[in-house]
Amino acid sequence: MRIWQVEELGEPQDALSLKEVPRPQALPGTAVVDVRACSLNFPDVLLCRGKYQVRPPLPFTPGLECAGVVRELGTGVTGVAVGQRVIALPALPDGALCESVRVAGDALYPIPDSLSDEEAACLFATYQTAWFSLHRRGGLRSGETVLVHAGAGGVGSAAIQLAKAAGARVLATAGGPEKVAACVALGADLGVDYRTDDFVPAVMDATDGRGVDVVFDPVGGETLHRSLKCMAWEGRLLVVGFAGGEIPEVPANRVLLKNISLVGVHWGPYLQHSRGLVDDCHDTLMDLHAAGRVKPLVTARAPFEEAPQALAALAARETYGKTVICP
Repeated sequence: MRIWQVEELGEPQDALSLKEVPRPQALPGTAVVDVRACSLNFPDVLLCRGKYQVRPPLPFTPGLECAGVVRELGTGVTGVAVGQRVIALPALPDGALCESVRVAGDALYPIPDSLSDEEAACLFATYQTAWFSLHRRGGLRSGETVLVHAGAGGVGSAAIQLAKAAGARVLATAGGPEKVAACVALGADLGVDYRTDDFVPAVMDATDGRGVDVVFDPVGGETLHRSLKCMAWEGRLLVVGFAGGEIPEVPANRVLLKNISLVGVHWGPYLQHSRGLVDDCHDTLMDLHAAGRVKPLVTARAPFEEAPQALAALAARETYGKTVICP
């Protein structure tokens, strides 16, 4: 079967090599899934560069999530059957950017027929990250105002939808008119083009000078610093990631003056520490999708052979929404 591997760290288009390897076989406690759609995420770019929080040994295969069909079950795996459609969360170094992937039996989530493979591949990591950020870490309440940065991105688009589903007012930033329009189409009450406008006065004007209750920030750097200037009393600033490339140092006096909570969000470890919470969140997301409250914004589809170029486009911010690779 075909598989993309990183043998030397670098930009995705340079680091990824297409290989032909034997198809994996199921071991006790695992299953083999034939991949139908692999969702690309910004951490895949960071993995190629060697700058992600997790650094798997070389060579490794990126791809944190996929949707597919169970090909084979190892002993001890229950709850799924051969031929069943599932979301699969492979463990690095053996990611999902391949034609078949071996996955732990407890990292498989059945999906209904109403959910396409492409949408299913995008409805786990980003939506779970956004849900845990807003609800478990951010304590979002109906009627509050949320500022979502990079709102047209994968995790940002999920945050807009989930915040609206929770009854919040949503303000969003994005780069360029097309991405701003995408944010508004997703439900944002206000979209700000950060390339041409300063979001701080726009946010303060939209909230009558009060500021926002929650900031969802996957960007970091100067974006985080400026977000502190438009927080409401007892606001919560969610540190979701550093897509901007800079890990900021925060002046504690700004946090103190308005009793701001600076809250870290690293969703991945919940898979090891609190799997029950992840399972409950999956059920919630399935219900929200069935009710039409959330729908992954799949805007780019690429064949398997073009995975490096697709990741390079994601790294260059040439895309918005979610990109899916279809083997």
